[in-house]
Amino acid sequence: MRTLTHIKDPARRKRIARETMDLYAPLASRIGMENVKRELEELAFAELNPDGRASVLARFGYLREKGEQLVPQIEAELVKTLKEGGLEAEVSGREKTPYSIWRKMQQKNVSFEQLADIMAFRIIVDDVAECYQALGLLHGRYQVLPQRFKDYISVPKPNGYRSLHSGVIGPLGQRIEIQIRTEEMQDQADRGVAAHWIYKQGGPATDAPQYAWLRSLVEILDKAPNAEEFLEHTKLEMFQDQVFCFTPKGKLIALPRGATPIDFAYAVHSQVGDTCVGAKINGRMLPLRTQLSNGDQIEIVTSKAQTPSPTWERFAVTGKAKAAIRRFIRTRQREQYLQLGKSLLDKTFHEEGYEVTDKGLDGIRANFKQASTDDLVAAVGAGLVGAREVLTAVYPGLKQPRKGGADVVPISRARNKAGKAADAGRAKKETGQIAIRGLIPGMAVHFARCCHPLPGDRIVGIITTGKGVTIHTIDCATLESFSEAPERWIDVGWDSVGEGAGAYTGRLKITVANQPGSLSSLSTVIARHEGNISNLRIVNRSMDFFDMVIDVEVADVKHLADITAALRATPAINAVERARN
Repeated sequence: MRTLTHIKDPARRKRIARETMDLYAPLASRIGMENVKRELEELAFAELNPDGRASVLARFGYLREKGEQLVPQIEAELVKTLKEGGLEAEVSGREKTPYSIWRKMQQKNVSFEQLADIMAFRIIVDDVAECYQALGLLHGRYQVLPQRFKDYISVPKPNGYRSLHSGVIGPLGQRIEIQIRTEEMQDQADRGVAAHWIYKQGGPATDAPQYAWLRSLVEILDKAPNAEEFLEHTKLEMFQDQVFCFTPKGKLIALPRGATPIDFAYAVHSQVGDTCVGAKINGRMLPLRTQLSNGDQIEIVTSKAQTPSPTWERFAVTGKAKAAIRRFIRTRQREQYLQLGKSLLDKTFHEEGYEVTDKGLDGIRANFKQASTDDLVAAVGAGLVGAREVLTAVYPGLKQPRKGGADVVPISRARNKAGKAADAGRAKKETGQIAIRGLIPGMAVHFARCCHPLPGDRIVGIITTGKGVTIHTIDCATLESFSEAPERWIDVGWDSVGEGAGAYTGRLKITVANQPGSLSSLSTVIARHEGNISNLRIVNRSMDFFDMVIDVEVADVKHLADITAALRATPAINAVERARN
């Protein structure tokens, strides 16, 4: 950066300066190298916004002309105040850098003259007790500026930085920032984690707080599949404000503002995050999407049977959590695609009297630009390659069904075929039917939101490019749009209906009387039958009745039918039917 001015191409200079400002300066700050950070910011600022820097420097020059001895005079007054309180200290003052001044002007939308801390004064004392003694003396002598006090000794920054910060209307009526610290703290502030080699015999403890962020950065690098995702997660780690939370044993964990218990769990340990099932915040069980606040005490509830949910990524904030969740999704999604792809190929090959073999797939994988047979099977499961296409590639003599004309199966016949397969599956699982139990919703299998299929429903699968299989009920109106694509229809079954735990969403249309207690009666009936309301929406209001659409978590179609029957028997409820859209 010091030689940046020698590069002739202005576009290249700006690119390097932007990269430095976005990545390397924040990185230097996070490992505590403040001197390096300030110099990198100033060099990049001079290239990216020379007019802004010149404006700040011009105003600094004007202030210096008005009072060249301002800083020495304030230093002398501060030393005098501390001596009167019986404290010997080293006091040094400096002007803030042009970039830090410009950034505050932009963030606070204020003018140069309105800034409260253009000048900063550093007070070096012998020990921590004298830090607080100096703070008391100065607060007793000068008026404190509201919301300007920060105690980084009690709660250090993630990079290990420790100091007391305060803003006061100091000597000569000037608004100044005061930083109080020991000599060791000063050395750490200047040189970052490297300074610990001086103060820790035998080298620093690598489990110290200032190393936690570096370890998380290494984990992100390990889990990110490419440079772009690594850069995204690293920026998430570096650019957000902090909240400070505690484990039940009192360990402090710093997280970005807006973080949730999921981020906290992954900050404790990756395994804790992977097996997280719930969180107690200050003793209360709260949802995993709850945003954390400063001072919260978090207890993570785990289960060995739990795995990361794809929905966690929606509210996770930290780069470490997002990288871990995405890595799990990629790994598990591939496993699901392999399982589904193998089932699709087995079914398609068996219909023609053939067996799927690795040798046969290996001979034609290059035709589909796949690096291995597993990649080919996974592509079939993801809907990127058709199972019939693979079959005809292995056995070129087979007739390929035509799209359109006599080979198009009428939707009534396709529905009938799938319905019969579903009915047969209740008595005995058909060899040609693909089981979906065990496949994780949202990965290789998606349940259609138009009809909300439940275990026990007659269902059909539609292959969706890049998403795997979408499951519809056999009477879903959406299937009409696939009537001319029979190659995308597959027979699927629930496989052992009634076995295993799992919550599925059933949708009900309900008309209730507009009277006190109606909603209470509705929710009580659903709760008594072990259903759980996941969403409620009022679609029509009148003087006498309300029409509602309610999503209820149930085990299967029989469970939903039981709840429906109980609701129909409730006096406050006028009508109940299962919603199909």
